[in-house]
Amino acid sequence: MDIKRVYFVGIGGIGMSAIARHYIKCGVEVAGYDRTRSRLTDELTAEGAAVSYVDDVQQAIPDAFRKADETLVVYTPAVPQTSAVMQYFAEKNYTMCKRAEALGQLTSTGKTLCVAGTHGKTTTSTLTAHILRRSEAGCTAFLGGISVNYATNYWHNADSQNMVTEADEYDRSFLKLSPWAAAITAMDADHLDIYGTHAKLIEAFLQFAALVRRGGLLVVRRGLPIGREDVQEGVRIVSYAASDCSADYYAENIRVADGRYIFDAVTPSETIKNITLGLPGRHNIENCMAAIALAQEAGATADEIREACSDFAGSKRRFEIAGRGQDVIVVDDYAHHPQEIRATLSSVREMYPKAMVAVAFQPHLYSRTRDLADDFAMALSKADRLWLLPIYPAREEPIAGVSSEMIAKKIADGAEVSVLKDKTLLPETMTEFAEQRSGQLVLVIMGAGNIDRLVEPTCQALRAKNILS
Repeated sequence: MDIKRVYFVGIGGIGMSAIARHYIKCGVEVAGYDRTRSRLTDELTAEGAAVSYVDDVQQAIPDAFRKADETLVVYTPAVPQTSAVMQYFAEKNYTMCKRAEALGQLTSTGKTLCVAGTHGKTTTSTLTAHILRRSEAGCTAFLGGISVNYATNYWHNADSQNMVTEADEYDRSFLKLSPWAAAITAMDADHLDIYGTHAKLIEAFLQFAALVRRGGLLVVRRGLPIGREDVQEGVRIVSYAASDCSADYYAENIRVADGRYIFDAVTPSETIKNITLGLPGRHNIENCMAAIALAQEAGATADEIREACSDFAGSKRRFEIAGRGQDVIVVDDYAHHPQEIRATLSSVREMYPKAMVAVAFQPHLYSRTRDLADDFAMALSKADRLWLLPIYPAREEPIAGVSSEMIAKKIADGAEVSVLKDKTLLPETMTEFAEQRSGQLVLVIMGAGNIDRLVEPTCQALRAKNILS
């Protein structure tokens, strides 16, 4: 197929927008549809994409994209098949592929480094890409979050064979990739609406591990059930950990100074002294060790690794400080799985041990809430005060009996929890709570749906009361 144009159905998604940016960079004409306008879609428009927010064939599809033999259609399962735009492309026999298939085609050549895992993959892949970008080795990157250092989820380096990408397990998407090297950070139960059981999810990760090319490298968090029999002949397997010295890559001499971790990274070939990492939470030391393993394999030197780690600012919405006051701090976080919530709240407690911690959480997906309600309750009970917002449905229809109240009822005795029927009440609710408190307070706004749109209104409400500076 002679691809002259690419149309993206769901162009505003974090993964979709990165691929769209790649095609724009390569001089291909790009257009797309999304239900909601966002900062990402505005940026894509500024970069040259024609973006529509109306699910109407006449308005959403430019005339130039009505030539099926010249236009590739990339779509995301987040947009239903009943969409008028989707139905048009299907009826006109366009070549259509999912986002994962498009990314798979792009990663089929060169030295692709894929980071998979039910949590930790965005930070790990972004840090890997950051190290390589700062090194002589260089890389092209397709990220699952917005890098704070570069304010983007994509960059291109035509002079480097290295390509860093996040490998998403949802809908078995990562099985479309062609990794030269890969990391697996976690295999916790998730996406059971797709896999049915945790065992089936693990099976998919093992299938992903088997995709690593001969002569390549698989980086596995210490303790995950992946062995020599799970990879192709000639693939090396190395393990990593935060501080477990039985791993191939681990950190030692960990200390904290001025709110930053300092440690020595022990690798199979050398010890990289005095690495500084500004990301909170010891789980990020673990993520850093995985990134070091991948970056070192791709050609980064010890000095380049040390320098890049020192100024890594993380990804948007990964423990991002959205506002500060004399006694109040607002944290914006993407955590939407119980294990991620535990890690985030543990980081809050470590950084602010004397603070009261108040959390607003928006559950993501009815199926995930149903399947993991007990785990959500246990993780969220670590907060001193909790507000639960209505479930963000994303691609799902409601499930009878499943709501945020399901989590609220399971919260441990003594934890103060309430359910906000209207999420727009959150700025006022958090501000009133902050006004009544004395001493240090950390407000955490957490979730993977659209709760992020309440972060700035909440900060504005707090500033109006002189609670934030």
